[in-house]
Amino acid sequence: MRPVRSGARLLLSGVFLAGGARALAFPGQLEPQARQLTDLLQPDQADPRWPLEARTLVRLYGATQLGAGVLFATGYQRRPAAVVLAASLIPATIAGHASGTCDEPGERRRQQVHFLKNLGLLGRLLLAAADTEGRPSIGWRAGHLVHGRRRVRETTHPTRTEQRRP
Repeated sequence: MRPVRSGARLLLSGVFLAGGARALAFPGQLEPQARQLTDLLQPDQADPRWPLEARTLVRLYGATQLGAGVLFATGYQRRPAAVVLAASLIPATIAGHASGTCDEPGERRRQQVHFLKNLGLLGRLLLAAADTEGRPSIGWRAGHLVHGRRRVRETTHPTRTEQRRP
């Protein structure tokens, strides 16, 4: 099953690698969508608490997607990388594919398709973040470690009734 998982990770990471590289190389193309997000986060431009520029946000988004995409594709820290990619996908989906802002029906349908595609990617990333590749999770191992020690103690140390018997 390992080749299937590796192949699936490579295929899934391709979207994020290409998108991250495009955002870093051409931040001006994504700036209008990022500006919508910065306007939501920082409505008062006169007194910014945290200076957000749309171009800086696009570059940060691109670097995040490219870095986490490489980690996810190579399988190194794949579960945290999947969480980072999922977290970066949420604001991008909201800012980039809001179908309520489109007047033309064809464009609205296209935005809805992209929105649903991103929801599908989000679901797959959440599955990838939870996937332990058949190995027991840390919680399961910790629980069985405690129970295993208890069983060992019970078998190696006699109980009180066994100590009293002659």
